[in-house]
Amino acid sequence: MKLLSIAVPCYNSEAYMKNCLESLLVGGERVEIIIIDDGSTDKTGEIADSYVSKYPTIVKVVHQPNGGHGEGVNQGLIHSTGLYYKVVDSDDFLAKDGYLRLLDSIEEHNKEGKLPDLIIADFVYERNEDGKESKYVSSFARYFKSYEMVGWDHVKGMHFHHLLLMHALYYKREALIKSNTVLPKHCFYVDDIFAYKPLPCCKTIYYLPIIIYRYQIGRADQSVNEKNFVKRYPMLFTVMRNVFDAYSLDEIKKMPHGLKRYLFHALGTLNLTALFSICGSKDEYEKRKEVFRQYFLELKEKDKKMYNKIRYRSYYALIAWMPYFFKRRIIIFGYRMAVKVAKIG
Repeated sequence: MKLLSIAVPCYNSEAYMKNCLESLLVGGERVEIIIIDDGSTDKTGEIADSYVSKYPTIVKVVHQPNGGHGEGVNQGLIHSTGLYYKVVDSDDFLAKDGYLRLLDSIEEHNKEGKLPDLIIADFVYERNEDGKESKYVSSFARYFKSYEMVGWDHVKGMHFHHLLLMHALYYKREALIKSNTVLPKHCFYVDDIFAYKPLPCCKTIYYLPIIIYRYQIGRADQSVNEKNFVKRYPMLFTVMRNVFDAYSLDEIKKMPHGLKRYLFHALGTLNLTALFSICGSKDEYEKRKEVFRQYFLELKEKDKKMYNKIRYRSYYALIAWMPYFFKRRIIIFGYRMAVKVAKIG
């Protein structure tokens, strides 16, 4: 029995995927590593096949036509068999000590017959740009009780810039499947859906105050690069459609207090992030202004109560009454300040 299934979506990842895979192999026979070769045109597929040949009881490979990161996550889950499911991007890796402690914890919980639906752990941003290196640990110690299995009512409210990103989450496979989370194809930023929709299916949470995931940032071609982020604003629109479709305002109101509070927090933060991607560039000014208007119009038609919540009782409410020109400036300033506070910019 595998304790943890790790999906590694890869697209033209030959330059760095070995570092990722070698870090995952530390888990030995307790894990399965599922490499998804997403229609790569370089040697990614060959490298993946070589790992399967070398570690046939640990590594699997799925060769698929290009479907994007989301489809890689989807296929990884379909082919997984472990108690827990984790996604690791091919340019990132796991810290050895934290990784092994995670596996020990899962093994211990399994022996006791008390597997939490969600395990949360700290991660670290590691930036290497122009020869300069910097690190920032994203810790959740102020929000969760360490080494205790709790429900959402024991979770404290999070600060504005703090979210449960994919890097921090280790879903029990059964809970993730129950959530029916299917990510859209050919779309960046689907991590936001993956870190949002499954949460109501996770009744019990266990927090490990240790660093496991090492998130590498700073490459110009990354989706989180600001230039790419604002260029791909239609994809953020798609992501937010999926997020708003996941649960209506009435459904969220019936959830446990801690979960309800967190989902509203996430919605507010993700909403401003999406709005920044739309208005964060002067290019196509009038077109982006119209998309901005359509964004709220679509939400109003879909769920008027959610629209009222986002427009009048969220972070956005502070500037909702302003003309687009001023809203745009404030959103850009606020986003960049939040990035600096989180030390990821």
